[in-house]
Amino acid sequence: MTADIFSETICELGEGPLWHPERGQLFWFDILGRRLLTREGKQERQWSFDVPVSAAGWIDRDRLLVASARALMVFDLSTGTAEELCPLEADDPVTRSNDGRADPWGGFWIGTMGRGAEAGAGAIYRWHGGELRRLVSGITISNAICFAPDGSCAYWADTPARRILRQPLGAEGWPEGAPEVFVDATGAEWGPDGAVTDAEGALWNAQWGAGRVARYSPRGELLSTWEVPTPQASCPAFGGPDMTTLFVTTAAEGGEPAPAGCTFSIRTGIAGRPEPRVRL
Repeated sequence: MTADIFSETICELGEGPLWHPERGQLFWFDILGRRLLTREGKQERQWSFDVPVSAAGWIDRDRLLVASARALMVFDLSTGTAEELCPLEADDPVTRSNDGRADPWGGFWIGTMGRGAEAGAGAIYRWHGGELRRLVSGITISNAICFAPDGSCAYWADTPARRILRQPLGAEGWPEGAPEVFVDATGAEWGPDGAVTDAEGALWNAQWGAGRVARYSPRGELLSTWEVPTPQASCPAFGGPDMTTLFVTTAAEGGEPAPAGCTFSIRTGIAGRPEPRVRL
């Protein structure tokens, strides 16, 4: 299938695409550009921040939960204002937020990493029930956070380790037991980046350095690959009227020429799932 350019706006580090199911609208981030972007019809709009921003979940029609380098914030799309919900490693100048996604219980998982990808500087957290709790420590580049449709497990990756892990979940969506290897790409020239699951429970992983999104069965078998015309694919999200369009952010980081940094859309014919609402 052909990847079409959805947005020609160049992102130094595109990330965190989110299809808002009530607005029928895609939002995404340029982490290093410190901005949130969207497109309404053919018109693009963006909001600038004073720190890097990387991921979001939707609270209601006009509010997003936005992860920044130092906090989780409630961002009002109608006014362009943000209110801090809770600190996120605010006392650590080395780290920033990275990959994140809402879970089936209305919680929000967010990973952090060193701004220079310092080894082991990051972690993965979960916001749920008014509390931010650290789940995993010693992460270098947090990525691939997503969830099985039945809520049985979460997935996540530490990109330099080149493995996607499957974490069983118990009551209220908290980790239960040790994670197991879901995809082992040890020795590959690419690293697992952002991921999302579809309605069939397959996992779609953007593969940094390979210029593609790969689809894996719930058993970790490679089913198909979907190319984008630039090597630094960073994160996928399903959207569109029938939820069969795959949006893929990319990065121009390191001086990659255009169309690096553009955001792409692919008509897959495979249905994704609406992202769950974040419950404050």
